[in-house]
Amino acid sequence: MALRGGGRWARLGSALRGCSSGPRDGGDTPQHRDLRAALRKIIDKEINPFVDKWEEEGQFPAHKVFKTLGQAGFLGVDKPTEYGGMGLDFSYNIAVAEELGNIRCGGIPMAIGVQAGMATPALTRFGSDELKKQFLAPTIAGDFVACLGISEPGAGSDVANIKTTAVRKGDEYVINGGKMWITSGSQADWMCLLANTSEGPPHRNKSLICLPMNLPGIHVAKKIDKLGMRSSDTAQIFFEDVKVPSKNLIGEEGKGFTYQMLQFQEERLWGVATALYVEGNDVTKYASMAKLKAGRLAREVTDSCLQFWGGMGFTSEVLVSRFYRDLRLMSIGGGTDETMLSIICKYMEILPSK
Repeated sequence: MALRGGGRWARLGSALRGCSSGPRDGGDTPQHRDLRAALRKIIDKEINPFVDKWEEEGQFPAHKVFKTLGQAGFLGVDKPTEYGGMGLDFSYNIAVAEELGNIRCGGIPMAIGVQAGMATPALTRFGSDELKKQFLAPTIAGDFVACLGISEPGAGSDVANIKTTAVRKGDEYVINGGKMWITSGSQADWMCLLANTSEGPPHRNKSLICLPMNLPGIHVAKKIDKLGMRSSDTAQIFFEDVKVPSKNLIGEEGKGFTYQMLQFQEERLWGVATALYVEGNDVTKYASMAKLKAGRLAREVTDSCLQFWGGMGFTSEVLVSRFYRDLRLMSIGGGTDETMLSIICKYMEILPSK
């Protein structure tokens, strides 16, 4: 499917697919620039004029914004055309992520990242055709808001220690537990949920499930008041005997931990690009290095900019204070700096000193 909306959008989508480029061009071809220019027009007209208002309200209208982006094709740039995507390679995702940096806050780009590249990769790669039609297609179109249910109060970066369970009973899973730090959680139509589906080893007892958020027993306990990323709603959610059809399982039971590690690659590469991933290679080490460096650099740069502004930088009168607060999350969300160092050491076979 071409970029939706007909006319200019359709011609652009066709041109991009016809000239889809691999990693050798560095992701900066005329086609990448056309994509960024089209997105910039939406940002300038439909998003930036309202950011200050949404920051004050503590939430942006995700359904409205995502529908605008979905109609233009920006929520499925690298997704299959049969489900409404553009079918381009991951370098175009990076072009979109870079352009989203022109939004005048960090919360909205983060929520778009969850929608387009964090809650759906496993569904895209391993989900059944029925699940893709039910959840992926409307997410790409912007009709559904998606969220990712991984972190818990006692298990953030340490995914292996999650406690939420999904017990198989006949043709259903019965879900109990809770999730924390859920981006778009109070507006979401469905969640890509990671839960324990057996009593086995922690890396082989987890599964990913497409969970509609309107089912009985799902309680959005509170919308979390955060230091930054204020226009993106973040929720704590509890599950009490929530029943979901077993056909909502993504891929194979017990493979959820592996699937989620693959999703983390795309999450960490959303803001930091590398050509190895476009070629289909395992880039866990490099994605972790890039994510670690980007987080530290974001902290350093925003701190220096705030210092440059002096007293004004400590107020809400200038944007630098917002970005100082928002970008601090980069060293925490998607895996803390400490987790990235642990992954890097593992891949480089660096053992801790005794």
